[in-house]
Amino acid sequence: MKRLLTGLALTGLALAPAALHAQNELSNFGSTGRGGVANTFVSDYQAIGINPANLARIGSPKVAVGLLQFGVGVGSQSLTREQMMRFIKRVDDRLTQAEKQELAKAFTSDNALNVNADVTTFGAAVSLLGLGTVAISNQQRFVSHAGLNKNMAEILFLGKNAPIYQNYQPGTAPLVSTALEGTRLQMSWLNEFNVAFGRRILDNDMFQLSAGVGYRYIEGVGVIDIRAEDGKLNAFGSVSPLFDINYGDVVRNPQFNYRSGGSGLRPVGKGNGFDLGVAIETGKALRLGLSLTDVGSMKWTGNLLTANDQRLKQLNSTGVNTYNFFKEAAQLVAAGTDSLFQYQPSAERSESLPTKLRAGAGLRISEYFEVGLDATIPLNNVAGNLPKPFIGAGVDFKPIRWLRLSSGLSSGAGYGFSLPLGVTLATKHYEAGLSTRDLVGLFTSESPYVSVATGFLRFKFGEQK
Repeated sequence: MKRLLTGLALTGLALAPAALHAQNELSNFGSTGRGGVANTFVSDYQAIGINPANLARIGSPKVAVGLLQFGVGVGSQSLTREQMMRFIKRVDDRLTQAEKQELAKAFTSDNALNVNADVTTFGAAVSLLGLGTVAISNQQRFVSHAGLNKNMAEILFLGKNAPIYQNYQPGTAPLVSTALEGTRLQMSWLNEFNVAFGRRILDNDMFQLSAGVGYRYIEGVGVIDIRAEDGKLNAFGSVSPLFDINYGDVVRNPQFNYRSGGSGLRPVGKGNGFDLGVAIETGKALRLGLSLTDVGSMKWTGNLLTANDQRLKQLNSTGVNTYNFFKEAAQLVAAGTDSLFQYQPSAERSESLPTKLRAGAGLRISEYFEVGLDATIPLNNVAGNLPKPFIGAGVDFKPIRWLRLSSGLSSGAGYGFSLPLGVTLATKHYEAGLSTRDLVGLFTSESPYVSVATGFLRFKFGEQK
């Protein structure tokens, strides 16, 4: 996994020196099994980042503890399954000219590649004797997205032979922002420490109103945000020493806050985020939820570099020549002599968190059957947010008391139509599960999406009335 993350960082940072858009519940195997539908389903610490008001909902455990829940997803709306697998199994194979042309066409897409990973290292929730419920968790979130216009895809795979370089004249060449219009390459890796509180405000036999708030302290392991949109180039990167990037002569610039050495997830940025939510239950059957998540900002300071707009420079390279795409692409756009970009070190940069508005409605027909609808709308287009709104319908069904099956239909968030499936062993005190966000995507040749989420250490005690 580190090799993949490092490769993505290399590619993106090279565009911004001198991340997948996706839903962020992959470590929640229950939500993944419903395709991301979560607002009226989740409770205890799993409500963190989705709707903190659900901490106080009826039926939530009085105490819940979980360890090492994780998920990963890789998908594309333009590559075939065979093409996507080549970058995993044939890393050292050289590309033929026909394959280079083929990949240049395939990567010409606003959703060429989406990769995300989500790990909840620990989570816990405790009901405070009628005062409300508090929850804590630590979560690693990695999200990346690659969407390239025709010029960028051809430059990467064909290099100096790209059509845009025909009859090239340095003095009349288009600006990079113009030539790459519509290109997005983004990556975000955050280490979050969360605390949330939910309390019932109104409570009677037929109506319950709950409210919740969450706070997270965030360590930024890395960010890349490259966008050529509306005639403007926005491109910057700040990446931890974990990625072992060679910055060349830039490290001697006194304005460059160079971070090196160390071990573990050494941060290069810090931030604060907030979640707000309300939840309504009527007749113990109908559930409604509304939340605003990831309100706040990050300040990036370490290894921070920015790419400036300038006239398009012709490369000397013939482009990516092997299936080791991320490494070779970095060679073409890194802070070297044969690069598309000019680079400038910066002392610090503040960026908004990927704020989202989330709404859901659910119907609990019985203790064995529950359905729900979800919609998630991105409120900005920073790295780590959804490229498009998400909408989905989910269902939980217990054919027997200790087995829960999840499924549904979903679309958006940078992916096409999805048919999720999840299987959860759910006893009174223990849960373990395995799920995928798109069963069809596991096997289809077109628009493949391979995802899996699992957890085996989740424990619950008591039940809120």
